[in-house]
Amino acid sequence: MSEVTASVLVVDDDPRIAELHRRFVQKLPGFEVIGVANSIADAEEMVEILQPDLVLLDLFFPEGNGMELLKKLRSGDQPCDVILITAAREMATLQEAVRGGVFDYIIKPVHFPRFSEALMKFHDYYRHMQHGGALEQQDVDRLLHAQRTIESASGAIPKGIDALTLTKVRKVFDDPTVTDLNAEEVGKAVGISRSTARRYLEFLATEGFLKADLIYGVVGRPERRYVRIG
Repeated sequence: MSEVTASVLVVDDDPRIAELHRRFVQKLPGFEVIGVANSIADAEEMVEILQPDLVLLDLFFPEGNGMELLKKLRSGDQPCDVILITAAREMATLQEAVRGGVFDYIIKPVHFPRFSEALMKFHDYYRHMQHGGALEQQDVDRLLHAQRTIESASGAIPKGIDALTLTKVRKVFDDPTVTDLNAEEVGKAVGISRSTARRYLEFLATEGFLKADLIYGVVGRPERRYVRIG
């Protein structure tokens, strides 16, 4: 079990979907579902009473839009974080969510690996916030990683770069045992081709996340290897 437990409120108007998300959360260490709400009004009341650390929030409700609840949470004194789980695929909705300060944005139907990735990333952030203490730049970069990725998805990622694949490539370099990797090694780790991996690696190099070095071997062409900066 994890040393720190984050409390979660699941908010979705479809009881079946809400139950599915509740069960997803229960599979993950370090989390406790403290409530399930099927309406915006119930969610607002439960947030006030239960004080969850994280709200898994749908957008579409018969009585209104979950974005209004997000805005209320951000304008009030509720310290909870929010992950949106929605069928909304419009870029404008993503941009509004980013401006509203969501921790992550998951598009329905939800697949457990992506769900797990989002929550475990949140738990890492939450655990560090609970422990407090001084931060190094590398700590800040890692803890704000999800937010940087979702902000990129709202408009800064060029054509041909998928936000989820980009997150997976970044995650390869989160391993402290990793020193430097080439495109073939990253491709195998992520499950993409060498040429695709090189495209993502070059993008991360232009973003300042990686540094590319040419390594000259005894024979053959120089090899391009990538190292995380910071």
